[in-house]
Amino acid sequence: MKLRINIDGHEIETDAEGGPVTILEAARLAGIHIPTLCHHPSLEAYGSCRLCTVQIVKNGRKKFVTACNYPVEDGLVVNTCSPEVADIRKMILELLIARCPQEKRLQELAGEYGIFKPRFILEDKNCILCGLCHRVCEELVGVSAINAQNRGVSRDVDTPYGELSEDCIACGACALVCPTRSILERKNIYPLSSADIIELEEEFLSGTIDSDLGVNREMFAGKSSIEGQDGGMATSILQRRIEMGLLDAAVVAQKNKICGANAALVDETESILQAKGTKYVRVSVIAPLLDALQRGKRRIAVVGTPCQIRVVRKLQRQGYFDEKFPDAEMFLIGLFCFESFDYESLKSRVRELFGIDLDKAEKMQIARGKFIVTVDGKQYSCRVRELENAVRAGCSFCGDLVNRLADISIGSIGSPDGYSTVIVRSERGVKLLEGVQFDRREINKDEIVKLAAIKKKNADKNFAGIVAGLPDRLDA
Repeated sequence: MKLRINIDGHEIETDAEGGPVTILEAARLAGIHIPTLCHHPSLEAYGSCRLCTVQIVKNGRKKFVTACNYPVEDGLVVNTCSPEVADIRKMILELLIARCPQEKRLQELAGEYGIFKPRFILEDKNCILCGLCHRVCEELVGVSAINAQNRGVSRDVDTPYGELSEDCIACGACALVCPTRSILERKNIYPLSSADIIELEEEFLSGTIDSDLGVNREMFAGKSSIEGQDGGMATSILQRRIEMGLLDAAVVAQKNKICGANAALVDETESILQAKGTKYVRVSVIAPLLDALQRGKRRIAVVGTPCQIRVVRKLQRQGYFDEKFPDAEMFLIGLFCFESFDYESLKSRVRELFGIDLDKAEKMQIARGKFIVTVDGKQYSCRVRELENAVRAGCSFCGDLVNRLADISIGSIGSPDGYSTVIVRSERGVKLLEGVQFDRREINKDEIVKLAAIKKKNADKNFAGIVAGLPDRLDA
C-alpha cells in the first residue's frame, strides 16, 4: 500500500506493505535529516530522548510528535524544522547538556542549535537515559544484563542491585550503541571492543601473535593420565597444581541437574575430579571467585568459556582485584567454545531425538560437528546444527572460539581422538603446565582456524547490523 505525505514541502511516497512506516524512516529515505539519540532501526522505537520531535498537521490541527515512533498516514503534513520545532529541540538539548556537560556528542548537537551555556544547574552525569544499551542487550543480544530502573528523577540504567553482573558476556554491543561514554565507565558490566581485546592481549599475554588464534607461546595436543574430557588436560593441570600447593583453589563448572552446571569453588583434588568434563552451558564465575578471595584464597585458577574469561580480564584491567585484593594471583584456563546451550531446551531436544534423560548423561562431547552424549555406557549422537534452537542467547555475538584472553586455552578441535588441544598464551600459562605429566602430539592448526573463522564471521555479521544502524554517531 502506497502512502503519500508531505515533509518540509516535499511530496514523498512510502510503501507500507512491510508494515507501518514511521515519519523518521520516511524522512531518512527521502534524505531529510532528523536528529536522534535513542533510535536504532533494529530496535523497537523508544522515544525517550524526544530530540526527533516534529510538527504535524492532521485534520487541520497542529501538534508535536516524536518522529521515531509516529506512523505515517496518507496525506500527513510534517514540518521538521519550523521555529517551534527548533525551540523544542533547543530546550531538550539544554536539559541534556546540563545533565551531561562533558559529553562530546551533546556538545556537538548543542553547538548546531546555538546553545553554548545552558540555563540550568549543571550536573556531573554521563548517561542520558536513551535506553539503547539495555535495549540492544535485551532485544538483539538476548542477555538482559542491564536494564532501566526506577522512575522520574531517580530513573537510572544499571545491573540488578548495582552489583557485578553475572549475565554480561562482554560482547560490547551496549558500548557500540551508547552515544556517550557512560557504558565504558561502568564497573559492573564488561563491554569490550576489538581494540580492547588487542590491548588486553598486550597487557596480560606474551608470545607470538597469530592473526587467527591469538597470542601463543606454543600449541600442541596433550593427553594426561586422567580420563576426563578428551585428553583431560584441564583436570590434570588443576589437580597437579593444587597437590603441589601452587594453587589455593579453582573455580570450575560442576554438574547440576537443574541448570546443567553451576560454577563452584574447589580446593582439593577429589572435587576437581568430580567436576571433570565439559558441560556446554554458560555459567558465571563471579560469585565463586569473589567468595574465594573473601575467604583468603589468593592463588586461584578460573576455568571458563571465552565470555567468562573476558569478564575476569575486564575486571583485572579496571583494577577491581588490585584495589580489593592486591596480593591475589589469578590463572585463567580458557575452554574452546563455539556455542553454549540452554540446559532445559537441550534436555527437551535430546529427549525428543534419543528418548533419553540428559540428567543421567555420563559424558557430553562435541567433536567434528557432532554432539555426542553417553548414557548407561551407550553413545547417542546428532549433528550440532540439529540443536540450534537450544543455543543460548548471546552466543551468536561472540566471535572467540579459542579463548584468546586466557593464560592457557584448551579444547578438542584440531587434536587426535583422546587428546586435548592446548594453546599456551602467557608466562602464567607456562607455570600451569610445570610438573604436569602428559603425552604430547602435533595439532591440526588448519582445522582450528577453519572453525574459528566461521564463528568470527557469524559474530561479525550480527555486529555489522548494529553498526549499519548508527547514522547519527560521530564515529559511525
